[in-house]
Amino acid sequence: MSVTPEPGSLGSLFDHALALHRQFPDDPLPRDGSPYPDDARYRARGDRSQNLRTAGADAAAVLDWYFASSEASLEQLAEKLADLQVPIHRNDHITAAALRADRARVRRTGRWLVRHGRDRGTVVVGLGLLATDHDERDVPLIQTIGLLSNHFAPLAAAALLRRRSGGEALTWLGHRTAGWGRVYVVEALCTRHHGGPWLLRHACDGDYLNGYFAGEVATAAHLHAAITSDDVDEELIDHTGQLLEIMTWCGGMGMTLQRYPPAGAVVEAYARHVARLPSTVTRLRHRAAIAEYVQAVPLTGLNTATVVRMLLAD
Repeated sequence: MSVTPEPGSLGSLFDHALALHRQFPDDPLPRDGSPYPDDARYRARGDRSQNLRTAGADAAAVLDWYFASSEASLEQLAEKLADLQVPIHRNDHITAAALRADRARVRRTGRWLVRHGRDRGTVVVGLGLLATDHDERDVPLIQTIGLLSNHFAPLAAAALLRRRSGGEALTWLGHRTAGWGRVYVVEALCTRHHGGPWLLRHACDGDYLNGYFAGEVATAAHLHAAITSDDVDEELIDHTGQLLEIMTWCGGMGMTLQRYPPAGAVVEAYARHVARLPSTVTRLRHRAAIAEYVQAVPLTGLNTATVVRMLLAD
């Protein structure tokens, strides 16, 4: 599917994401693409609390009306969806509405809403429809809107996971997301055990929110097997140090080293590998944090004194 803007379609959130992506092709969009074209309308609507059980039901009712009609236009559908508050995660009501309708029409509708939607709720509904499908042609469309990741990454990730090339598509998106958006993308990769090499070398970007997924990455990407091998590269060693350092302080967010079953073997292997590398400020910070932690919290199977000496050696 082409992602070239069409004449007269400027103003959509998709075009906003695409224009910014052309300026920043290999990095997360500054401020996650804010301000969005619909900011004034979105803020004017205000924050309306939602009942978790009924959230999305009003959007599903609008979809049922549209799919039951042979006369309603996509523009009318978008207009009815525009002022609704729609959950940004997968929603059972919207999914059920999609599954009740003709599959080809659901696919066309989802594509149009994502491509032309001028407000967040409309685009989220479109992503919700595409998240019930598996057509590979929609991958570029989903990736592009997913660049506005704090709002659209949860459903973009869900939609990509249903595609055959989902793992590759998500690692592409992972390079270009930050903040909460990165959390959603990395957690999706961990869920299906996709992107192991990328997760082991690039999942963490230094943001505090990495604490939510560091332990998941260590488990899903099989960090134990990777770092205890004799054939490891500097990128893997440095990212392992970052993962382990995060797991020293992320209690209450994600899995800590104390709760990570192979922590002892992983810390020992990391200490052995990093000891042969030149010291850098970042490496010294990781080594000091890990050494301080293992002295305070003994890990099963770890020779603490020996490992601490290796970690703190000049």
